[in-house]
Amino acid sequence: MKHPIFLLGISLLLAACHNDATMISEQHIQSAITTVLQAHPTADSAMLARGAKQVAALWRESDGTEMDYQTLIASSYAATDAEKEQLYNRMAFILEQCNQSADMLNNTLQEPTILLGKGEPTQIDWIISGYSPMAHFAEDMFANKIAHICVLNFPHYSLEEKNTLGKDWTRQEWAYARLGDVFSSRVPGHVVANYSQALSEAENYIAGYNIMMHCLRNEQGEQLWQEPMALLSHWNLRDELKSNYAEAKGEGLEARSREKQEMIYQVMLRIIRQEIPDCVVNSDQYLWAPYSNTATPINEEIQNSKFLTQNSNSRYQQIINIFHAAQQIDAYRSDAPTHVLRTFNEDLQIPFEEIESLFTQLVQSDEVKQVAAIIRERLGRDLRPYDIWYDRFKSRSSISEDVLTAETQKRYPNAKAFEKDMPRMLMDLGFASDKANAIASHIVVEAARGSGHARPCVGREQPARLRTRVSNKGMDYKGYNIAVHEFGHNVEEVISLYDIDYYTLAGIPNTGFTEASAFLFQERDLQLLHHSTQSQPDADQLFDLIWGMYEIMGVSLVDMRMWQWLYANPKATAADLREAVIRIANEVWNQYYAPVLGEKDSPLLAIYSHMIGYALYLPAYPIGNLVQYQLEEHLAQCETAQEWAQEYTRIYQQGCLTPDAWMRGAVGSPMSVEPILNAVREALR
Repeated sequence: MKHPIFLLGISLLLAACHNDATMISEQHIQSAITTVLQAHPTADSAMLARGAKQVAALWRESDGTEMDYQTLIASSYAATDAEKEQLYNRMAFILEQCNQSADMLNNTLQEPTILLGKGEPTQIDWIISGYSPMAHFAEDMFANKIAHICVLNFPHYSLEEKNTLGKDWTRQEWAYARLGDVFSSRVPGHVVANYSQALSEAENYIAGYNIMMHCLRNEQGEQLWQEPMALLSHWNLRDELKSNYAEAKGEGLEARSREKQEMIYQVMLRIIRQEIPDCVVNSDQYLWAPYSNTATPINEEIQNSKFLTQNSNSRYQQIINIFHAAQQIDAYRSDAPTHVLRTFNEDLQIPFEEIESLFTQLVQSDEVKQVAAIIRERLGRDLRPYDIWYDRFKSRSSISEDVLTAETQKRYPNAKAFEKDMPRMLMDLGFASDKANAIASHIVVEAARGSGHARPCVGREQPARLRTRVSNKGMDYKGYNIAVHEFGHNVEEVISLYDIDYYTLAGIPNTGFTEASAFLFQERDLQLLHHSTQSQPDADQLFDLIWGMYEIMGVSLVDMRMWQWLYANPKATAADLREAVIRIANEVWNQYYAPVLGEKDSPLLAIYSHMIGYALYLPAYPIGNLVQYQLEEHLAQCETAQEWAQEYTRIYQQGCLTPDAWMRGAVGSPMSVEPILNAVREALR
């Protein structure tokens, strides 16, 4: 997962908005254009008019009079190609320096709350972690007129225009268009800062939401997890549930593994419904029986425990806080007056309706139903809701997680051992030695306090950062698997910055495309441990891909519909939201999942912590799955590992085009569910 605070800064800078009526009259706009054309008869009149009108739309009384506007247009227009290129180069330099300086400061200030080994965070640390050094950047650039000059010479293009006109643009024209995205809004700095603070507080909330598995008890008072184990919700809970498919082998083990899965499912339901006792979250001082929902101090018998319920709805209050902060931004975004519109039309650059259509096409497909039948047959029982995370299609499921953990802990006793091994891993994937070492030199690995994530480099004087969990015993397999996923993010981040030709094209179309890179690497985690794997997707690998898409698309649909509900119910309380989320999750489940998994009214799809702290990030994952599969099909044509690495590099060197342009440049076709459905259909035959 790409770190959300960085994404916040970019999304608030790269946004299109005209929030109030302009104070500049049409007469003064035309007069300014005429003045420039008289001085520069060969200037591009259409481009000049576009820029002048956009500056007028963003002009405020504090910027000066109408005559001040005319003076700025006349004195600041870059009339020749050389002048425009010089202006672009200077703006790109300024943006890179400001971005990386602010990000380095932000990263340093957040270290105590994000990383292990930095001491216990103090009250001040939790407060400063929400500070956004770039919150007032756009506001300052409008105040000193740099933003106006940029908008005049590099006007904004809509998504539709980029997809249409961009087919004929040069790389330089694409770079100019992306610079045109930077100053097309005027959201006050304090509003941006409030939103950043709300996100940071929610992230801190979920980073400390650990369940002590060794403190859980069944209704007979039995302890299912013998060794101390703290699992972060939802990531580690889900992964522990998945690991028990592999463990369920041998006399008595299958029943015990299934009992563990059922208990984890019950824990998840308690979290979603906010019925979990406060005292058992991130604490090993209480024993907890999730079925009866009873908790007792560690030294008392569970039969004498007291029924305790969490009534704070704190999980849903985090979302309410983010929503209210987003509403403050809405007031300055009349063209995109909701977080939903901004997320899909600007950040993801794919309309809500198009994404919803893609997701529903797959989750209600016959292919999913047929894969479910295979799972049912292999398990030898009726499916349960948590079988949405069935994991036996993966080749790793034939290897005990204990065996894999023993290997990863030996290889990676600490984060630096993983960092040292990165060049070798890249060379195993086909990268030349010099390229592998160059990429790895720009990545730093750190032990995370919360979930694993990748923090990108936003300038060429700072590293990308890979965060994953590493215990004092070393990196277990769960941590390793996450680390390889984040490594895939980091490799993309380095290539799409250091290998890019124009700074404003650095990056990818949306977060789904960096998730695709992360998935490409994660699928090869066993290969990087030198376990044999298939070079081409076999039937089980295809079934695993579509089953994973089936799960995450449902989760995303719940997230999407929750945000629609919030805007329809702007005065909702946390308690109202809890009930709405449970209802929405049940509705999505009953429509697309109960017919396949056989149980109605399960709110399981609402367990993802991304819903709490990352404000509509979830749709990026299934987008990444779809992109990943189309890339896998394309990269499968490479005859050697070296060709694979070279083609991967070419694809991610495209940078921040629109999703449609990027996909056509990468694989020659747009993003679609048809390739994976066709492949699964063929495998089922």
